[in-house]
Amino acid sequence: MSRLDELVDTLLWEGHQLYPYTPGAIKNATPTPFGIVYPPAYAAASPHTHDRVRLQCVATAGAEVSATVHYLAGGEAQRIELPAPGPPVAFGLGTAVLSAEEVGGWLRVTVLVQNTVRVPEGLTRTEALAHSLLSTHVVVRCAPPGRFMSPIAPPEEAATAVMTCHSVNIFPVLATPADDAVLGAAIMLPDHPQLAPESTGSLFDSTEIEEALLLHVLALSDGERAELEHADPAVRAMIERAVAATPEDIMRLHGRVTVRDPGEPDEAVPGESEVVVTGRRFARGQHVVLRPDATHGQDHLLRGRSATIERILVDYDDHVHICVTVDDDPGQELMRDIGRFLYFKPTEVEVIGT
Repeated sequence: MSRLDELVDTLLWEGHQLYPYTPGAIKNATPTPFGIVYPPAYAAASPHTHDRVRLQCVATAGAEVSATVHYLAGGEAQRIELPAPGPPVAFGLGTAVLSAEEVGGWLRVTVLVQNTVRVPEGLTRTEALAHSLLSTHVVVRCAPPGRFMSPIAPPEEAATAVMTCHSVNIFPVLATPADDAVLGAAIMLPDHPQLAPESTGSLFDSTEIEEALLLHVLALSDGERAELEHADPAVRAMIERAVAATPEDIMRLHGRVTVRDPGEPDEAVPGESEVVVTGRRFARGQHVVLRPDATHGQDHLLRGRSATIERILVDYDDHVHICVTVDDDPGQELMRDIGRFLYFKPTEVEVIGT
């Protein structure tokens, strides 16, 4: 199984069951998956429910593209193959179609998955879920030498084409080092998402701390384990895998230390080396006085204290974040080494000496 397949499989089962994983647990009485594609009659009742997912992304002109739709139904993983752009493919709950069109010298790729199940009005959510695609994910691939542009941080030359894309109920990101695949996920992810190499396998709650979940599984009572013998096969397989974890497996999950040469060039440091905001220059290494807005209860503890700018980050909305360590904090070096910073807006810091 490729790394992308492993990632998709992990995301597909996210939220399928939650700790303690027993059928009688209140939190598992109703499934809590992401990426739901409801029947149209149920989806129409709220602006927050959808009867479709639509993924749009941009590839190099002339790229040969294919797609795979993944979802859960009836407690089992399902997939629909779309080997090339063409007419809609019908399946038990609806239709899926892959299309592509030239846009400004680029290829805009669209995957549309629709639920077409007819249900009566007035269904409860639990009843509607029985007729829905759960945890819907889409993988779009292109054959070499084609490649995709980042849907969240496209290069300048492709930005206009990417802005014509409008995805619904799904979040596309680049998925492979060669940028020959886009993953449409049910949760927000960065480009090139990865599973931690220390992971022992999905626990249906993979956005949580795996070490803690694994220890919780090992601490289940005999009664809870007996109840799990009657759980669905996917849950039983997960429990068996977790119980088989060795002490070495658990220790690997406890943490990872990455050693970096302090002399590495500035390019290795995330963020900007300096920025200018409304005529004021901020640079890494500058000393500043903190002037936080009075919006948080502990702000008064930092007001007037000297700090050092460690990072300067610019988000996708072009907002600047000044990341600092406090100069008279005895743990300043530790915070710097592990990358734990305090974040301020440019209006909340005053560069010393200006």
